[in-house]
Amino acid sequence: MRGKSMSRRERQERLGIYLKHNPFATDEELAQRFKVSIPTIRLDRSALGIPELRQRVKHVAEEAYTEIRSMHETELVGELVDIELNNRAISIMEVTEEMVLEKTKILRGHHLFAQANSLAAAIIDANVVLTGSCRLRFLKPVSLNDKVIAKAIVKVKKTNSALVSVYSRVDKEMVFRAQLILLMQC
Repeated sequence: MRGKSMSRRERQERLGIYLKHNPFATDEELAQRFKVSIPTIRLDRSALGIPELRQRVKHVAEEAYTEIRSMHETELVGELVDIELNNRAISIMEVTEEMVLEKTKILRGHHLFAQANSLAAAIIDANVVLTGSCRLRFLKPVSLNDKVIAKAIVKVKKTNSALVSVYSRVDKEMVFRAQLILLMQC
């Protein structure tokens, strides 16, 4: 341990609590936060029975998919990592070779829209959810191997419609945003 500011037991307790609230934190982020090496974080996670990041994301996503009524999990574009029905949701989409323009390796825009549209529909707790209209803005190009994190937020929900805003980022930079009016049947 670099600095002996806290005991192993105390660090592991704090690590467990931190990961309950931040399940998508990487080992690198955790090492920096707790001022220890990455191998130390891995040992701490192992001692606590906390899986690596990919397994944590997969577990959270599996729990989230069970709540969705409006679509099957295979219809969602991107990987659902968090959802609170009628409130908010987050998905991650990794940009692959098949999704980009061959010459420039820039993501085709319809993939950003598809991620936003499917996430917005998934967030609504109804049997049938259709896009009524959409206003969108492409803000920055997205490249091959980028990870697009989309966050959907329900702004207004009425009996048969909802207004959902979706914000998509790569790293900390906003690349796309959309406002969708969704029509629904319960």
